[in-house]
Amino acid sequence: MTGPYPDWDMADLEVKYRVHKLWQADDKGALISSHAGAIRAIATRGELGASAALMAKLPMLEIVSCYGMGTDAIDLVYARGNGIRVTNTPDVLTEDVADIGIGLLLAVARQIPQADAYVRDGSWRQANMPLVTRVYGKRLGIVGMGRIGKAMARRAAAFDCEIAYFSTRKHDDLPYDFVSDLVEMARQSEFLIVTLAGGEGTKNIVDAQVLAALGPDGILINISRGSTVNETALLAALECGAIKGAGLDVFWNEPRIDERFGKLSNVVLQPHHGSGTVETRKAMGQLVRDNLAAHFSGQTLLTPVV
Repeated sequence: MTGPYPDWDMADLEVKYRVHKLWQADDKGALISSHAGAIRAIATRGELGASAALMAKLPMLEIVSCYGMGTDAIDLVYARGNGIRVTNTPDVLTEDVADIGIGLLLAVARQIPQADAYVRDGSWRQANMPLVTRVYGKRLGIVGMGRIGKAMARRAAAFDCEIAYFSTRKHDDLPYDFVSDLVEMARQSEFLIVTLAGGEGTKNIVDAQVLAALGPDGILINISRGSTVNETALLAALECGAIKGAGLDVFWNEPRIDERFGKLSNVVLQPHHGSGTVETRKAMGQLVRDNLAAHFSGQTLLTPVV
């Protein structure tokens, strides 16, 4: 295991398998080399992944089971080329991540954290709080129309938002407007919500040009991966008012994020906690364990990636 899981998952794994806890080892290389001939599986988390270098040190490796939906930190090319199966935990976290997307949008637009502080510090006794931005009826663009993008759209539709989306293809079964040019969609949108998968193909796809098109009244929400937004451009846009604000659950160098974010009043920050509910985390851990059990019993994997 590259990193810990919740106690309820650890207890079950340690009953069923010989577990080598890489994160606890003083000498990680020594732990790997001393057990390389026996390790048949890696249990990892989305942000920790499994590099080609790690997998190459484990000649008996058969499967990498990932606690999380994102697999951009797992070298899928190496895994595929060496007959190593890879699984993840899609679907079970979709609704919670979409919930936090709406939560961040409301928090930024309605300035909920600032309003809380306004009451607590006594400012309300002196004057009413300045007016904020509504969410109802706004033009909302979704960057990426996968599982989470669709769940986000359903929630935004309940706010009577005018919804458009940018994706690799048009989905004929969806009632929303498809826009093939991300800059153009940003120009048309008041809110831009990023739900893309990570990886080289989407790295920095939301760049300075996209943010400029979103404009000074625009709000950016990122619930995908930190790599999808160019943080240098985002920080510059937030600092100079090129966009109104942002709600961020993910960052480029998390958890050691750029300190400038903490100094900005027009951002709401989350510690990559979109799927961080007891219900979803239990379902994610169960799916990791079910994939491992299926593999070692010769059954079909529940959620194969490779």
